Amino acid sequence: MDTAILPSTFLLTLLLSVGLFFFIRASTKDRTQTAQLVSKQDEAAFMSQLKEYFRSRSYRVAAVDQEQNQVTFEGFVRPSWFLAIFLTLLAAIGIVCLSLVMSLLFPSLSTLVLAMVLLSPLSGLFYWKKSGRLEKVSLKVETTQSEPTYLSKITVVAHRDELTELQRILQLKAGE
Repeated sequence: MDTAILPSTFLLTLLLSVGLFFFIRASTKDRTQTAQLVSKQDEAAFMSQLKEYFRSRSYRVAAVDQEQNQVTFEGFVRPSWFLAIFLTLLAAIGIVCLSLVMSLLFPSLSTLVLAMVLLSPLSGLFYWKKSGRLEKVSLKVETTQSEPTYLSKITVVAHRDELTELQRILQLKAGE
């Protein structure tokens, strides 16, 4: 067997394991963004529709600033069972691959190295503990007079998935 193949395979597998580690860690990263969206409805009807949308998504009104015409909603975001299981499975596959390469390099430790697979549920547990959190959505509503086709403009600070869903459900257009 070529002596250069095993160490290079180990190095590549180790690099893939590092990438997997950062992928698991990024699964809990906060992805809050700001977006400006516009609606054809007047401000009163639009605010009512926004309030109903967030109520249906289990958010509640946390604060109202009437001077700035701003509302803050908050709600608990539950972790996903699917993602927790998926991350555990990915970690198990990654650890098995690393263990197989390490058992070729260190045959006397093969049982111990393969036992590292038992650590894979820690990735799902890590995700579960970190991703369940209280999320805030901040809305600032403005009425625009410059464009006759759009009456209401909102600036939303929220998770990017929530922004996408809000835009899709309420059929809002991206503003400037």
